[in-house]
Amino acid sequence: MTLPNGSAPELARRAAARAYELDRRHVFHSWSAQAHRTPMAIMAAKGCYVWDGDGNRLLDFSSQLVNTNIGHQHPKVIAAVQEQAAKLCTVAPQHVNDARSEAARLIAERTPGELDKIFFTNGGADAVEHAVRLARLHTGRYKVLSRYRSYHGGTETAINLTGDPRRWPNDHGNSGVVHFFGPFLYRSQFHASTETEEAERALAHLAQTIVFEGPDTIAAIVLESIPGTAGIMVPPPGYMAGVRALCDKYGIVFIADEVMSGFGRTGKWFAIEHFEGVVPDLLTFAKGVNSGYVPLGGVAISRAIAATFDDRPYPGGLTYSGHPLATAAAVATINAMRDERIVENAADIGTRVLGPGLRELAERHPSIGDVRGTGVFWALELVRDKRTREPLAPYGGTSAAMNETVAAAKAAGLLLFVNFNRLHVVPPCIIDETEAKEGLDILDHVLGLTDKHAL
Repeated sequence: MTLPNGSAPELARRAAARAYELDRRHVFHSWSAQAHRTPMAIMAAKGCYVWDGDGNRLLDFSSQLVNTNIGHQHPKVIAAVQEQAAKLCTVAPQHVNDARSEAARLIAERTPGELDKIFFTNGGADAVEHAVRLARLHTGRYKVLSRYRSYHGGTETAINLTGDPRRWPNDHGNSGVVHFFGPFLYRSQFHASTETEEAERALAHLAQTIVFEGPDTIAAIVLESIPGTAGIMVPPPGYMAGVRALCDKYGIVFIADEVMSGFGRTGKWFAIEHFEGVVPDLLTFAKGVNSGYVPLGGVAISRAIAATFDDRPYPGGLTYSGHPLATAAAVATINAMRDERIVENAADIGTRVLGPGLRELAERHPSIGDVRGTGVFWALELVRDKRTREPLAPYGGTSAAMNETVAAAKAAGLLLFVNFNRLHVVPPCIIDETEAKEGLDILDHVLGLTDKHAL
C-alpha cells in the first residue's frame, strides 16, 4: 500500500534507514544520553495516526509532545502556511504583518478576562521566560514561586521553575525560584483524605511559604492551570481561586502556564476556564496554538501589566516574534477549531469515552492505581501495589516494567506519552469515538501484560 504522503512502503523504508543513519551520526538529542538513543523514525502522519520507518501505522495517543491538538496534516493549516509562504515568508518583528495581527486578535478573543495584549515567542519555554521578566519588571521584585511536580520548559529560568528532576542538573540555587507543594490528593503531602482538605491544606502551605519568604520579595507565582508532564493533576475546587486571592492580597503576579493545557486540550479553550472566575495576570501558550506546525508561543498580558510599558521600553524581543508562517498557521488552526467544533469534541470524547473507559480499565487492572484528567488530557498512574501505591517506576526514573509496557503498546500499534510511572492518554483533540475506543482496547491488552508486575 501507499503511505499517506504518497510514498511506497519500500521507498519509505529506505528513506527511514537513511534518515536514521544520519540522525545517529549528526543529531544531538534533548534530554538523552546520546549513545543510548534508538529513536523511532516517523515518515508519515495523518489525523490521529503516524507511520514509522517500517510502514507500521500507530495511533498517536501522545499527540507527539501533547501539541498536535488539531491532528496531523490538517489541510486548512497546510494551505494557510503555503499561501502565506507565497505572499510573505518572513519579516522583522518591528513591522506589522497581517498574520500576526489576526492571530493576536483571535487569541485575545479567547483568553479570559482582559488579557488583550499578545507578545509572541518561538515556543513555550521562552514564553515562560518573558512572562517572568514582565512580572519582575512590573513589580520590581525578583523571587518567583512554582510548585514541585511541574514542568515549565528547558531554558534557564523555565528549567529552574520546573519542579521535576530535569531541573536538578541545571539548578544552582541562584535563580530566585522557590518551590512549594501543590495539591495532589493521590500522593498528598498534607495527609488529606478529601479534595476539600487537600485544597485547604495546600493553600495554607502556600500562604505560609509566602509569609516566610517575604511577600514584598515575590514577583510572581507560576502554575500550570492543570499540570501536564508532571502528572495531569486537576486542581481541586477552590484551590486556584485561593491562589488568585493570595496573589491579590500580596500584590503578586499570577502566571498561568497554558503551554500544554491550552487550546482545547482539556475540553475548553484554556484550562483556567475550569475554575470559575479565576483570571491570571499573564498567560503563557504554545503547542496547541497551531499544533506545532510551525514553532510558536506567546504571553497574553493583562492591561495593568501592559500599561507598565506604555512609556517604558520592554527590554526583550526575538527575531522571529510573530513570524508570519507561524502566525498564519495559528489563524488557520484557531478558525478550524472553531468551525469544526474541535474544542467541544475534546470535551465530549473525554466525558463519554476516555474518562469512563479509563476508569473501567482501572477497575480490572491491578497495575492502575489512579486515573486523572479531563477532555483529551488523562494520566494513568501505574503501581506495583494499589494498597501501598508503590509506583511501577521510581520518581525521576523508569523500570523494566514500564519499558515493557511502552514496547508492547508500540508493537500493538499505539504510541504513548510516558513519564516515570505514568501513561498519559493525550490524543489529538480531533479524535473520534471509534479511534478512542481502538486506543482503549489496545491499552486493555497491554495492561494485561503489565499486571504481572503488580500485586
